[in-house]
Amino acid sequence: MALQQDAVHAVPEQIALTAAQVSTAPLTLLPRDHCILAFNERVMAWARREDVPLLERLRYLCIVSSNLDEFFEVRSAPHIVAVNAQTQGVYNMADGMALLRKAQELVARQYALYNDALVPAFASAGIRIVHHQARTAAQRRWVYRHFQKAVKPLLVPVALDPAHPFPQVANKSLNMVVRLKGGDAFGRANEVAIVKLSRALPRLMEMPASICGKQRLFVSLSSMVRAHISELFDGREVIETVQFRVTRNTELLVEEDEVDDLRTALREELAYRQFGQAVRLEVSSHCSEFLATTLLQEFDLPRQALFRVHGPVNLVRLAELIDLVNEPSMLFKPWQGSWPRQLKPAAKVMAQMRKQDVLIHQPFEQFDAVLELLREAVHDPAVVAIKQTIYRTGVKSELMDLLAKAVRLGKEVMAVVELKARFDEEANINWADALEAVGAQVVYGVVGLKTHGKMLLVTRREGRGLRRYGHLSTGNYNPKTARMYTDLSYLTCDPVMTADMDAVFRHLASPNVKPKLDKLVMAPFALQQTMLAHLQSCKQAALEGQYARVVVKSNAMTDEVLMHALVEAGQAGVRIDLIVRGACMLPPQVPGVTDNIRVRSIIGRLLEHSRVFYFAWGEEQEHVYLSSADWMRRNMTRRVELAWPVQEPKLRQRVIDECLVAYLHDDRDAWTQQPDGSYLPAAHPHDGHGAQNALMQLYGAPA
Repeated sequence: MALQQDAVHAVPEQIALTAAQVSTAPLTLLPRDHCILAFNERVMAWARREDVPLLERLRYLCIVSSNLDEFFEVRSAPHIVAVNAQTQGVYNMADGMALLRKAQELVARQYALYNDALVPAFASAGIRIVHHQARTAAQRRWVYRHFQKAVKPLLVPVALDPAHPFPQVANKSLNMVVRLKGGDAFGRANEVAIVKLSRALPRLMEMPASICGKQRLFVSLSSMVRAHISELFDGREVIETVQFRVTRNTELLVEEDEVDDLRTALREELAYRQFGQAVRLEVSSHCSEFLATTLLQEFDLPRQALFRVHGPVNLVRLAELIDLVNEPSMLFKPWQGSWPRQLKPAAKVMAQMRKQDVLIHQPFEQFDAVLELLREAVHDPAVVAIKQTIYRTGVKSELMDLLAKAVRLGKEVMAVVELKARFDEEANINWADALEAVGAQVVYGVVGLKTHGKMLLVTRREGRGLRRYGHLSTGNYNPKTARMYTDLSYLTCDPVMTADMDAVFRHLASPNVKPKLDKLVMAPFALQQTMLAHLQSCKQAALEGQYARVVVKSNAMTDEVLMHALVEAGQAGVRIDLIVRGACMLPPQVPGVTDNIRVRSIIGRLLEHSRVFYFAWGEEQEHVYLSSADWMRRNMTRRVELAWPVQEPKLRQRVIDECLVAYLHDDRDAWTQQPDGSYLPAAHPHDGHGAQNALMQLYGAPA
């Protein structure tokens, strides 16, 4: 199905303006942080769906909590400062309070869903997290013995006084604040104490079947400690015990151009990440005003940053229940992708690449083929060099082990390791150390820019010369996430494309001059400009009465320059569809402004991660790009990103059919954005056409 034939959305007619009218209508972009919270509302909708297996519903709820943690760690600090200082400006008090209010509402709905829907559903299935008051005598004895043996030895209570100041509380750690009555051994009335709960302790423990009847019963660490907290304060009366958790700003403050050794500077900065500026305080709903105020003052937080929650203060750790229960009937049916259809499983990957370019649609087709390419390269005596970018590979990685093995086998190995990949900094520093230790050439890219582009280049001696084999990807070299994220891998021997890749690697190793590229498009030099040029071509064609079409599939849409160019193109008559999983600041369907622009978000079983950019105008011009970049300012101007054209007609049509047309026809998992930034759910969430479902059926194999 060619995209030109796509009639989804049933637009009655293209709205074409004259050249003089283009850009005259005002546009107010949606606030980015509110768009991020709206995305989490859409994720939480999966936790509400009764047709989703119960443990998977819990997983979606935990994903929302994890996303909110990252939101506060990364995005909220300027808003908290503005609210605290009552300032005006780019970040002002009113905007900060509005954002915190929206976050409070989202969290309230999250806990209401947990308490009113998920907890009763688990109870009906014979699965309960039992509170102290509901435990039988036998269960209380078991809990007490476990507390004495495995928990109490790891607890150190700190009663606050001039000699014992408030202890350092790590980011997102679980703690208890205790209010005491009476004096201590020296007659001092220090009425507040802090008990830190070790991260080494599991948050949930299953009680033995012998004391649970026919049910599966669990006890939470916080409930266990709260039931026996008095044992930590001999001679004192405990009158209140509250669990709390503080979230901190985790942005690393390392100026690359001011340090001599980025790796050492980052390692030192990581030691302080757990104790950055506090940005959110979560407490149990029953927390008294006295203790809440004490904690707010200690962490220098405004009252708007206090979240009273009706349940565990860290829903993320409830994901432990999924693994503990591990009941197949409460999980999605096992599924795995097939071996890439363009590749024969028993044949050498590089030999097949010499015949044709290969497109792998992950996870519908297995990422293992990329691993097989690297394995083949490592063990092939004719391969002389391997170059690879490293962004997120995980703590354990076969790819990293293979690169180290390649060095030991005498091959030249160059690894471009991005040390500032958020929350993967420590793992990447360790990989850099390990690769350097065996003799690999390790570089960190360009000062001031994150290297986010994903590529692997193998150089092989063939005949009297050398041939390059390249892999480009919209996603990371992480086999674990490759099973859960939709991405596109591109394998090619094209001499022009692979020469471009080599030029990019040389630039990352020694960025003296801007690399001259023929097919690859590289940010920050040319990606935004190339997208603008294609949008301008579409706009001009529409003004001349010709066919013009744009479809962008991206994880976020926040680049103001590109968004304004989209608006101008739409006003000229270009029909535009944006498939944006996360934050989209461009409001669609605003009368007189964005009438020709439609925005949809696909939230499904898999995380949408592939980036595809489609432009068509006139009778013959059709361009499809795959990319590592989202349409965000940081990707266009502050990162090394790559985009590449899909020029082989069959592969280009396959990308159009599977990544664009299928998603534009999705009426099961798609949400449609409204002019005010809200989203309408799919028309047929239970029995409609789902792009992911269709692709899983097309490519899937029994697990």
